[in-house]
Amino acid sequence: MTDPTTLRLGDTTVSFVPDGVIQGRPTAWLPDSTDAFWAARPEYLDASGYLVASVGGLLVEHGDRALLIDAGFGPHTLPADPATPNGAMRGGDLPASLAALGRTPDCIEAVAFSHLHPDHTGWATHERLFARAAYLVAEAEWAAREPGDGLDALAPHVRTVADGQEVFPGVRARVTAGHTAGHTEFVITGGGRRLIAFGDSLHSPVQVDRPEWSCVYDHDPAASAEHRRRLVAELAEPGTLAFGIHFADRAFGRVVAGGEGPAWRPLDAADGLA
Repeated sequence: MTDPTTLRLGDTTVSFVPDGVIQGRPTAWLPDSTDAFWAARPEYLDASGYLVASVGGLLVEHGDRALLIDAGFGPHTLPADPATPNGAMRGGDLPASLAALGRTPDCIEAVAFSHLHPDHTGWATHERLFARAAYLVAEAEWAAREPGDGLDALAPHVRTVADGQEVFPGVRARVTAGHTAGHTEFVITGGGRRLIAFGDSLHSPVQVDRPEWSCVYDHDPAASAEHRRRLVAELAEPGTLAFGIHFADRAFGRVVAGGEGPAWRPLDAADGLA
């Protein structure tokens, strides 16, 4: 299990809450990439040649209050499936990861979803784990859900949110359609810095250098790529940090444009990461 990592933003603390991993076949996840590209960059792949994406959530704490952004994959394990772009998928660690941060599920006052794919809603649909929590979903995302997608059980607890709405102290929702109809990023400000939790706007650090590469799961690849170009430029602005839920042990980082090497630079202790 990847250990939780924590970053301070003034009076707000944000922590990665790991739940598990998803493997992806690289040229299937990013169809514009090539085998030659990945052969030259093995550092992005595991020993079996898969991209490895983390799943989990982002805990936001302000005083004694706690918000969770996304809820992992849940207590499920799926084998690699040659008929899909995926390798093996595994969740289940999120409650233990919360406990390692000194929190229990009933401490969470709200779960805010970047979107409603099952690797982001997992624990929210499992036995009402977050018993006290409201579920915050962009209006467009909730309206676009499909019949029979298993999300009807969430309905009594859902509060729809609008673009730009403050959903927690210092946290604003930003609707960025492309990956899904109502995909939402969350902008967290504090201590003179801002952190953009960009959800599935990017699935791999390599897309920071190749924003034109859309993921196979983007429902509108052109809109997704257009947004990603703007996002990468924004992440290079001073005082701007980022959180990528699928970026494994590189989840917190910044973008450094125009230098040598990859533009995605993971944060370290000098940035306040613990």
